[in-house]
Amino acid sequence: MRLSIVIISWNSLPYLEICLKSLRFIQEWEDTEIIWVDNGSTDGASQFIKKNYPYIQRIILPENRGVAYARNRGIEKTSGKYILLLDDDTVANKEALYGMIAYMESHTETGICGCRLTNARNEIQKSDKEYPGIGVKCRNIFRSYTQRKEKTFLPISEYEPEYLIGACQLIRREAINAAGLLDEHIFYGPEDADFCLRVRNCKFKVVYLPQFSIVHHWKRVTNRNIFSRLAFKHIRALFYFYKKHHRYF
Repeated sequence: MRLSIVIISWNSLPYLEICLKSLRFIQEWEDTEIIWVDNGSTDGASQFIKKNYPYIQRIILPENRGVAYARNRGIEKTSGKYILLLDDDTVANKEALYGMIAYMESHTETGICGCRLTNARNEIQKSDKEYPGIGVKCRNIFRSYTQRKEKTFLPISEYEPEYLIGACQLIRREAINAAGLLDEHIFYGPEDADFCLRVRNCKFKVVYLPQFSIVHHWKRVTNRNIFSRLAFKHIRALFYFYKKHHRYF
């Protein structure tokens, strides 16, 4: 098996329908599998996939135990040389997936790569980032409340950021074997930064490929209510990350 795609969902069936429709070309690739993890949803997504996509492997979790936990259950079922972690609010395309795989094939030192993410209006999401710290988080909160948008510049060629967000990460299996699975102490938030950091510590590169692009209808659920239970778990995960990696600023 060359490619395993892992998608997790939590009550987001309208996005999931679009995502899976964009991946129909995968049926043309004999060496590819899709594994979908239901993270305790109540929106009928499992029945939808069973009816419309019988070739997709389903993992049904009884409750939402976080992004890292759900993705790990999916990763454990994969058999591919490469594992693609893909958010269910993305719209994929053959050119981007093929291009990322081709890059990994010719750059064996790369453990993780990701592509440019844009919304439906072709606005670029800042998906190549610095490791989070308290100072970085405070600046982001300030921008959010003052509605000041951070300018996002598209690099002219591939480069190595500190980490790539987990919405689209193509991972070499050897990198997972070396670094281990995602940290399940992190319910929601910096599990992607933590994983990239550990992969880099294992002497693999993390590479951003701006020449390839997919759509990401990114939805910041913690921005809807900063006093929600999920927002609290996100903040707790951030402080866990700060303490674990001594990233205070």
